[in-house]
Amino acid sequence: MAVFRNENAHILYDGETAPQMTPDWFMPSFWREHDAVTGEAPGRGASLFLDVCRLPAELQPANITATPARRWALRPYRRGGLIAKLASQRYLYTGLERTRAFAELRLTERLYRQGLPVPEPVGACVWRHGLTYEAALITVLIPGARAFADDLIALEAQHLPAGAELPEALLRLLDATGHAIRAVHDAGLEHVDLNARNLLIDESERVYVIDLDRCQLHAEAPAEASWRESNLSRLGRSLARFTPTHHAACLARIRSAYQA
Repeated sequence: MAVFRNENAHILYDGETAPQMTPDWFMPSFWREHDAVTGEAPGRGASLFLDVCRLPAELQPANITATPARRWALRPYRRGGLIAKLASQRYLYTGLERTRAFAELRLTERLYRQGLPVPEPVGACVWRHGLTYEAALITVLIPGARAFADDLIALEAQHLPAGAELPEALLRLLDATGHAIRAVHDAGLEHVDLNARNLLIDESERVYVIDLDRCQLHAEAPAEASWRESNLSRLGRSLARFTPTHHAACLARIRSAYQA
């Protein structure tokens, strides 16, 4: 991956597959100015969904031809908790490669090249301001993606009694979820926030693991590693938020597929 510098901005991108980008491309205002924002995801990061085709012809990257690659997701980094009241977008700068955006993009790129279910990386930008920095990340938008949480909310809305047989389509989705998590775990990925909104489902029902910010890649991933169970337990707590009635059954099915 290549690094491009423009004044206080540092951009990391794949020089072979992504266009050389300018800092403007990582600013929500740039895309809104060109009416190229097609949607927005919920959550603290406020990810924007972008359509590159809506940019003026002179701004469109010439080497992007595939339709899916022309739709991106832009996520500015935002703090949560009490510290957000002091500095919602600033982080302590301790070196370019240690910034959250560069670390996440490199991790995503490594897993993507292994064929694992993560988004395709496009680029990351870090703006340095002395001892602090701001950052943003762009990935290719997963076609027709919806959050796993939406399926759980829909399940709860059916008012099925606890212990009732779950719909066949949902069972297949739970199996796919277990397989996806097992795949990234076997690759050594410890996700710090594995929840139902960080699992996306594409139009072919493939499950993706997203938001790899601060995640850790272990050199070894034994089946008995404690972080595996910690990830699954965290997911279980997330399921309980979206389907209080069926979370135990859903997690049991995911675990079964995970162990298969």
